[in-house]
Amino acid sequence: MVLLCVNLFLRSSRSCSLPPHLTRYFRVWRPAEHLKKPHRVSSQISCHTATNPARLRAAPTGPPLLGGRKSRPHTASPLRPGPVLTQCGHHFHTSAPVRALPAPLLWLVLKPLQKLLAIILGRSIRKWWVALPHNRRQLMREWAWRRRWHLTAGAGVAMVIVALLLLTHLDESPVTGRTRLLVFSRENYMELAAMTSEAYMEEYAELLVPVTDPRHQVVERVVQHLAQRNKDIPEVSDVTWSVHVVQSPNVNAFVLPNGQVFMFTGMLETVADIHQLTIILGHEMAHAILGHSAEQASLSHVMDLLSLILLTAIWAVCPRDSLALLGQWVQDKLSQLMFSRPYSRKLEAEADQVGLQLAAKACADVRAGPVFWKQMEIRDQLKGEPAFPEWLSTHPSHRNRYSQLDRLIPQALELRESCVCPALPASDPRVVFSKSVHVLLENAKDQGRRGQEGARKPQLPHSAASLPAGLPAALLAQTSLPPSPNVAQESKGPVPLEASESAVAAPVPAPAEGGGTQSSS
Repeated sequence: MVLLCVNLFLRSSRSCSLPPHLTRYFRVWRPAEHLKKPHRVSSQISCHTATNPARLRAAPTGPPLLGGRKSRPHTASPLRPGPVLTQCGHHFHTSAPVRALPAPLLWLVLKPLQKLLAIILGRSIRKWWVALPHNRRQLMREWAWRRRWHLTAGAGVAMVIVALLLLTHLDESPVTGRTRLLVFSRENYMELAAMTSEAYMEEYAELLVPVTDPRHQVVERVVQHLAQRNKDIPEVSDVTWSVHVVQSPNVNAFVLPNGQVFMFTGMLETVADIHQLTIILGHEMAHAILGHSAEQASLSHVMDLLSLILLTAIWAVCPRDSLALLGQWVQDKLSQLMFSRPYSRKLEAEADQVGLQLAAKACADVRAGPVFWKQMEIRDQLKGEPAFPEWLSTHPSHRNRYSQLDRLIPQALELRESCVCPALPASDPRVVFSKSVHVLLENAKDQGRRGQEGARKPQLPHSAASLPAGLPAALLAQTSLPPSPNVAQESKGPVPLEASESAVAAPVPAPAEGGGTQSSS
């Protein structure tokens, strides 16, 4: 019968019908009109697992298909399945379809070309105006003055059109509910993130530590633990998180929108315990969850398009190319100082807040967050690095980040308590760290007054130079994840990120169980 259908298909384009015993478990699938795009509901991070109605599906009741798949519920008469007509169309492909480049990548490629065209246009207008006779210039001025209201109305209509275009691209942040401008879709940025991750993998191919390395294992366990404890957030559960540890002294870490985590060993040598590492990874994961890269690129794209008008005017008005170049440089710097860098600092502060909440749900000691940024401030002072004003940087200063996280600690502690986490020790790491720094500074002053030669230079707690070489192995011993993914079951057993009273104490050997932390003096 199948051969007969094929023969009929070759003779004509009419539909063919299969016998009931071959079509009993097959249906013609059409897009259901009742399925709509799930509406994103933003809410504050909490430990109550929210059920997503768009993901719940009724258990199939029909017999299984080939390959173990389940059939959808059959709505036909249960007495006798009727014949199903299948359209014998041409669905043969000899090659893979060609896909266009992602929109953000096209924008990155065309961005220099847009500026070049604006410069050429402005310079051409200036040359044309200079070449006009004096009487023609006067006529052009009079024409523009007579039609000034028409020109003003045209400019107003153009501004309204631009405002409407911007309003149609407003979006809501997944977790915070903040309204933002989003020109590029998440799907486009996922494609760009895949290309970026491949480029990074090629760049760091010789520097990646093996997966059996304790440093890789500790980062892997912390990332998976954060993802497990925050799986009620769709942006966390929908992403496959993958860890790559790069052998480099750079104190850096970043997460791409597709869940690729890149951690540098310089950052691992800077953190003092598992709690600080959890907060840092929570901050980087928050960037990916909130889609900050797409948001920042959208703002930059709109600012570049609007600045093209100003750039054209600069090259048209300035009498010489040297003055036009100076005006272009000033315009670019003012755009960065007034829009790009303040917005970047705003996104960093938001990632600090959401990252602290993610770490609180993972039962980390959130009080270690401000301590980390105080360590970074002292570390920069000890290394003699110049301190630039915050308004010149894309990130908040260490002191401001310490102050912001310190204000958010009470709220994070309440969230941590609602997640059925073990109780924290009475000793606050912030107080212990401040006292330790004060004592060490007093000892340094006493040694300086006595003028002892060859005295050991004091080291501040949690500084990069004072970390033991076996810290990753000690951190690895503290990250034994509970076997059950259920939050209720996790609360019954030991939680890996349990606080320790030795958060800012002298070096101690790695604990035998996963209930403590190890740090250095």
